[in-house]
Amino acid sequence: MRVLGVDPGLGRTGVALVEGRPGSLRLIHAECIETGVEEADGPRLLELSRLLAQSAGSLHPDVAAVERLFFSTNRQTAMRVSQARGVILCTLAAAGIPIAEYTPNEIKESIAGYGGATKRQVLRMCGAMLGVERIPGPDDTADACAAAICHHHRAGLRPRVAAAPVSGVSPALELAIAAARERVGAAPASRPAPASRPATRARAAVTPAGQP
Repeated sequence: MRVLGVDPGLGRTGVALVEGRPGSLRLIHAECIETGVEEADGPRLLELSRLLAQSAGSLHPDVAAVERLFFSTNRQTAMRVSQARGVILCTLAAAGIPIAEYTPNEIKESIAGYGGATKRQVLRMCGAMLGVERIPGPDDTADACAAAICHHHRAGLRPRVAAAPVSGVSPALELAIAAARERVGAAPASRPAPASRPATRARAAVTPAGQP
């Protein structure tokens, strides 16, 4: 399965294509779509839609995983991210790509095993699960990878939800997390209490683990 992960933002939107299945995932493509801060929001949203449509059209994903806007203390930032999400959802729908949406806590739980994981923990686990030394680009790109991995882990659980309630972490996800922790040499972390430019496209090469 080819999953296009998208981390929405008006200034920067992370995009990543992850292929394979849990326990055997590969990072095929990673980029950060940027829009110029000196422009009005309308042209920036139009440029975001154009560049995302171009990426989605060339990558041919089976499904897209988009991060939900869960909470923000900055009302203006939340509004702009919401506008960007709307444009992203419309662009993907227009391209005929099925869409799955996940909250940040759902994504963290799928990557690190619990929703209170730190950004650094999620970044390390993403790299281990994808078999790369580092994820190219800014944090937005890593967040897009995490969204794609989340869908890979959760997609198989959906058909079983109606038959029986799922409690805790699934055995398949536990195995994937354990394998990734073994790669990075990380012991299971304790679970902390939950805490209440001109338009460009930044790209970088994917470096397999173990290579300079």
